[in-house]
Amino acid sequence: MAASLPYPALYASHGGIWIATPDGETRGLGRGEAIACAAETPLIVLNAPLIGQRLGYPELSGLDLLELFAFIHPARFAVPTPKGLARAIGLAPPEQDSEVADFLRSAAGALLARADDPHWAEREGAWTAAQTLTRMRWPWAAALVDRLDAPARAERWLFSRLPEWEDAPPRTPPRAISLDPADVAQRLDDLTGHGAEIRPGQQDYAAAVLQAFAPRTRVDEPQLILAEAGTGIGKTLGYLSPASLWAERADGPVWISTYTKTLQRQLSRESERLFPDARVRRKKVVLRKGRENYLCLLNLEDALQGGFAGRAAILAQLVARWAAYSADGDMVGGDLPGWLPTLFRRAGATALTDRRGECIYAGCPHYRKCFIERASRASADADIVIANHALVMVNAARGREAANRPTRLVFDEGHHLFDAADSMFATALTGQEAIELRRWVTGPEGKSRGRRRGLSARLSDVASYDMEGGLAIAEATNAAQALPSDGWLQRLGEGAPFGPIEVLLAAVRGTTYARGAGEDAGYGLETEMAELDGALVSAAQPAAEALDALLRPLVRLGRRLEALIEDGPDWLDGQARARVEGAIASLSWRTDALSGWLALLSRIGGPADPDFVDWLAVDRIEGRDYDVGLHRHWLDPTRPVAQIVLKPAHGVLVTSATLKGGGDWHVAEARSGALHLAQPATRFEAPSPFDYAAQAEVLIVTDVKKGDIAALAGAYGRLVMAAEGGTLGLFTAIRRLRAVHARIADRLAREGLPLYAQHVDPMDTGTLVDIFRDDPRASLLGTDALRDGVDVPGHSLRLVLMEGVPWPKPSVLHAARRLAGGGGAYDDQIIRARLAQAFGRLIRRADDRGLFVMLSAAMPSRLLSAFPSGTPVHRVTLDEAVAHVKDRLGPVIEPRQETAGIAPTEKA
Repeated sequence: MAASLPYPALYASHGGIWIATPDGETRGLGRGEAIACAAETPLIVLNAPLIGQRLGYPELSGLDLLELFAFIHPARFAVPTPKGLARAIGLAPPEQDSEVADFLRSAAGALLARADDPHWAEREGAWTAAQTLTRMRWPWAAALVDRLDAPARAERWLFSRLPEWEDAPPRTPPRAISLDPADVAQRLDDLTGHGAEIRPGQQDYAAAVLQAFAPRTRVDEPQLILAEAGTGIGKTLGYLSPASLWAERADGPVWISTYTKTLQRQLSRESERLFPDARVRRKKVVLRKGRENYLCLLNLEDALQGGFAGRAAILAQLVARWAAYSADGDMVGGDLPGWLPTLFRRAGATALTDRRGECIYAGCPHYRKCFIERASRASADADIVIANHALVMVNAARGREAANRPTRLVFDEGHHLFDAADSMFATALTGQEAIELRRWVTGPEGKSRGRRRGLSARLSDVASYDMEGGLAIAEATNAAQALPSDGWLQRLGEGAPFGPIEVLLAAVRGTTYARGAGEDAGYGLETEMAELDGALVSAAQPAAEALDALLRPLVRLGRRLEALIEDGPDWLDGQARARVEGAIASLSWRTDALSGWLALLSRIGGPADPDFVDWLAVDRIEGRDYDVGLHRHWLDPTRPVAQIVLKPAHGVLVTSATLKGGGDWHVAEARSGALHLAQPATRFEAPSPFDYAAQAEVLIVTDVKKGDIAALAGAYGRLVMAAEGGTLGLFTAIRRLRAVHARIADRLAREGLPLYAQHVDPMDTGTLVDIFRDDPRASLLGTDALRDGVDVPGHSLRLVLMEGVPWPKPSVLHAARRLAGGGGAYDDQIIRARLAQAFGRLIRRADDRGLFVMLSAAMPSRLLSAFPSGTPVHRVTLDEAVAHVKDRLGPVIEPRQETAGIAPTEKA
């Protein structure tokens, strides 16, 4: 099959570069020759951005097998490695790097052959898409079109394939019931296989959290349970047992909220035990995310009709293929391969979602097929709704879905409630936020492209039929001209701001630079909002007047739209009503933001509000400004959580394996909002059943000099080689991560040990974790995102390395919270939580073995309580650590890959 393809295939790892030619020859070559070949001849590659980065040739393009796989098998999963692709298409994987190039040609032939298979499940729509992709000169189109016969009748393509959602009457409030503990125990037994997984800790957990589903006795006093269940207890099935039973008998929904997409996917898998029948499960269990995660069909239609050009247009066609087969239209963590948008670099995947609140609701021709609306309606009748902390808080804060507000909430990964609230209830008056508001009001300006519609276009019928509403829209559009416009950041740098908001931001930038000079580590400057200079104080009043001039007509417009809903004029049919209701929700979001900005500006020159922390900041990346603004966070963000989210609920379970963060119950209560409720929370604790004394050890390396990048890289390299891969390396700074990766990647590759890294490899974090999980000899370097929520059980993760103690960043916000929280004790609380979360990646099941290594002699003994009781802790030299890792972890069972090609020219 591969012999008929006229294209050579190229593969590059950190260990070498190989090319397989159409005549069957495979040979190693140097970087310069590889770049010359890629520039002259179309090449078959796997993940062109990654290969281009390894070659030092970012312009690399060609015939990317991942793009072909996405066309042939949309909405199917494949790990984007030679081994992962081989598994996905049923081929034998290459055993060594030097065989990969020839394998790529075979894989290309196998994928193209699917087009000849009469049982090809994703055939419908392929011919139509291939014709369009041929006109776009997609590299694979020429090889595809000859294999695809024109259909006898017009294909049901994307928009005609998608099902329509149906309206349903509002759900009645759930019944007040009490669950029998014996029934809950029986449900748990059913879910765990009738005695197949007897875990006393899990049984105790299920019995304890049952109280969250008991009837509430007083208004604003929910039954709140704080439950710390160590890894291995099985808390997911532990709370699903009473939750599913309550939903079934009370006829009400239980919302289960997570912080990471990993746990959302895990919960979806666990729900198969509740409802084995897929059709029943789709009705009973619904996954919900914020609307910015879902494909917007109107944005996609605009992209397909010329809104996108070049490579972005090809991406839109492949996304359209996926959308026709997707289960839910989720572009972030759903069944869209996470690697697909990264293949197109910055070619517009985010423009296919609604990230700016421009939805026109019932005015959209695809409204009845909208993924977002379908998920929203499905969740109203579901038993279990799997959401995330941010969405739960957004819906509560904005009063959305009030008629279907859940009375029972489960916050899994509850130790992240504080962080989610800190982000949700923050205020930021920055240049980027202001320009987004301007575009939302006015629509496109100048040469802007795309579907960006202003208020006038989105509410044209209101303006036509309602004079007062039309005047408010016109007044808001005019007032928005005072907000920053394109080029604002350059004007600030040149000292020529335009308009009152830009003048304010210029003063903010000047003050921040003046006070923060010499403190920038390449990623930003900030200073307290105190003792401000005259220029900034003088700029605040005109800026506030400009924002107020915009807020007033938006508030009037919102009131007028509410009046329209109440009056119900003749022209307000069902679709128009839905669009007006959507506009009211969107307006409420924007007016809340403007009110927050005005409150922040009123603080300038006045007394500080003890409930908030205010500061000025210039955000930078690699030494360049990208945003400027004023910021406000709650000193304790769990206060609004308690008021808005917890008090209206009847029962709430907050649970986690590290809820106390290595500290005491006061930590859990302070960071969950429990301290702000009249009724005290019920506490439950179940320690992990794992034998940490036998399964794990903590090694603190005492002789790696702090700040010595070469020594740090040498330590990482030696330890990864001693473990033969399977290492998760955690960093507190991106620059150190990149420096270490650059020094050790080639050296490890020559030993057959692939190394991947966040902020280095052009892939999303989820894809990197998938690759790491799939290969026991691979290692992964990352930052905070990998410290929590990464679930890699088994031999693929056997060593966790931390470069040093994860001290909190010394920001204005942290300094204020540290002062209020007890000084050094507050820092210790944060560090213990981070250490507990990092250690928690290591032992995920009873047969796991692993080591946790801290490369810092400065690790204080008082922080060792972050690790599970009984875990051995030793302070050792690097040589001793390397020997111990090699002895304890042993060899990898899988065959070691050879790397017989020509190594890259850079030094290791």
